[in-house]
Amino acid sequence: QVHIEESGGGLVQAGGSLTLTCEAHGPTATGYNIGWIRQAPGKEREFVAAINWNGADTVYADSVKGRFTASRGTDTHTAYLRMDTLRPEDTAIYYCAAPARYWPPGADDFGSWGQGTQVTVSS
Repeated sequence: QVHIEESGGGLVQAGGSLTLTCEAHGPTATGYNIGWIRQAPGKEREFVAAINWNGADTVYADSVKGRFTASRGTDTHTAYLRMDTLRPEDTAIYYCAAPARYWPPGADDFGSWGQGTQVTVSS
């Protein structure tokens, strides 16, 4: 069982930036493939981004490509999602999840999920 802890959401104006932090700890000594999935009110959950265990590969949804950047920390159990040029339509609860069963992963391809963090972008 992988334990997920996430943080970093908040309220920001359109055009602003936020960084989400995700820690994934479990039986594997090396890091896990980590992803972010978001869900806005009344909408289905949407895959946002993922980064593989050593940071060598990343994937992004078309809606965030060029604005969001996933990275790993020096501790391979930690990953970050830097979100720039935020838009009101990015408003959602963002969930960190790991490990990814497939690569590239979809929104449903993760074994464990964090509690979610609210990101609100005002216009």
